[in-house]
Amino acid sequence: MTRAIIADDHPLFRAALRQALTEPLAGQIEEAASFQQLLETLDAEPAIELVLLDLSMPGNRGLAGLTLLRSQYPDILVVIVSANENTRVIRQAMAFGASAYIPKSMPLSELQRAIEVVLNGETWLPEHLLTSLDGADDEAHDFAQRLEQLTPQQYKVLECLADGMLNKQIAYQLNVQETTIKQHVSAILRKLNVLNRTQAGVVFKQMLSDTDSTQ
Repeated sequence: MTRAIIADDHPLFRAALRQALTEPLAGQIEEAASFQQLLETLDAEPAIELVLLDLSMPGNRGLAGLTLLRSQYPDILVVIVSANENTRVIRQAMAFGASAYIPKSMPLSELQRAIEVVLNGETWLPEHLLTSLDGADDEAHDFAQRLEQLTPQQYKVLECLADGMLNKQIAYQLNVQETTIKQHVSAILRKLNVLNRTQAGVVFKQMLSDTDSTQ
């Protein structure tokens, strides 16, 4: 009995996924129409073990949403279900910890098979893409491992840095003292192995642009 959540903003697609997943999951299936709703449901339902995530749903900043889930909920399996079939994005998604990458163009029967593979503890990619992904993205994998070291609050600070916000602005937005933000920034630079806040923001922003440019 695996509890899962379908995170996609298209009701008809969520309904199709729910129908396809009823047999392989045999458990309770939640739904979320935005990334914020997904996070709220995960906090309220700690028994959820599997997330089916659309990269372009409202509130999800592409691969940043995946890395946030991997950072805050490391025990949850994340399967990307996306219309984006860019090989670089797929390679990065797998490096960032996705258990599977399922193009929305795939038949629902293939999605069922993919979920069964993931639930058996393996990763899955469609066969027609395997030959295109002729090597791991070591740089992305290393960055993903460093991102996973961040606390949820440090991750929020990193997002603010990528948006060019000053410490005072970040402190106001997160409702904490500016000295706390300075401590978080120092920890972020150390964990990401970057020299300054600008470099941290640029690296994070690059990860977003790799996804956004292929939407």
